[in-house]
Amino acid sequence: MTDKKETVEKEDVQQETANEELESAATEDVASEQQEAVEKGDVEEAEELDEKDRRISELESKLQDEENKLLRVLADFENSKRRNALDQEALVKYKAQSLLTAVLPVLDNFERALAVEVKAEEAQSIMTGMDMIYRNLFDALKGEGLVEIEALDKEFDPKFHQAVMTGNDSEKSSGIILEELQKGYMLKDRVLRPSMVKVNE
Repeated sequence: MTDKKETVEKEDVQQETANEELESAATEDVASEQQEAVEKGDVEEAEELDEKDRRISELESKLQDEENKLLRVLADFENSKRRNALDQEALVKYKAQSLLTAVLPVLDNFERALAVEVKAEEAQSIMTGMDMIYRNLFDALKGEGLVEIEALDKEFDPKFHQAVMTGNDSEKSSGIILEELQKGYMLKDRVLRPSMVKVNE
């Protein structure tokens, strides 16, 4: 009887041990599955973070491109404004250019007429009247910025003078203007017409 009891107790202990081992194995399996899930979750999370980082980099790059485009547009706009302002300034400064250019032949004709010598008293009074008209006209044009270019006895400067003849005067240096054949004029700081001159060789 005692042996039977011991045998039953032994079997119970063995059964409990087997149950504990099964429970332990099941727990380990669950833990392993949980670890795999966590690791898998970490991988997915890492992939999501990488995707977010890539997307952020793309957006930052696009934003930088748009900022550069905006800066270029602003620079172009500023340059355009500056050019327009300069054009407006030049338009105001040289507004009389076309009129003055058209009037220059009139001045030439006045000067040629006034250079003629007259002896008759009646002709002299006409010349005096013409001289007054010429001076009034020239003063009005000077008020608009017309300036005579100095030429006679000056050193030849191709920016202001046009050499059409050469001469030889030993008393003067080479390149000195000997004669002014046609007056040259400027509008403020812009040459309207260069002086036609005879230059010493």
